[in-house]
Amino acid sequence: EAEPAVCSPCRRAQLRLCLERLKGLVPLGAAAGRHTTLSLLTRARLHIQKLEDQERRALHQIEQLQREQRHLQRQLEKLGVERVRIDSIGSSLSSERSDSDQGESPPRGAAAGRPG
Repeated sequence: EAEPAVCSPCRRAQLRLCLERLKGLVPLGAAAGRHTTLSLLTRARLHIQKLEDQERRALHQIEQLQREQRHLQRQLEKLGVERVRIDSIGSSLSSERSDSDQGESPPRGAAAGRPG
């Protein structure tokens, strides 16, 4: 089945409408008023390439930041494990110290020779 034929003036009107929409989307700079269809399409192509380059750079930066985030997360987890280890060593040392301190030193009143 063949497509219904679109009249030539209708196609031209649709093409003009599409070109006007494209003008609104593509930065044209100082020559915004004076453009040919070719110059508009060329600027559109360059603008699309620029946007694609920006997207590639943004994706690369996202990947780089994700790698850095994973690295920092591993470091944070490592520091958390070390801190737990240090805290547990510190608390066991302080509990040993307090046990030995209580066994070795006499009560304050007894040290001065005063009756309790």
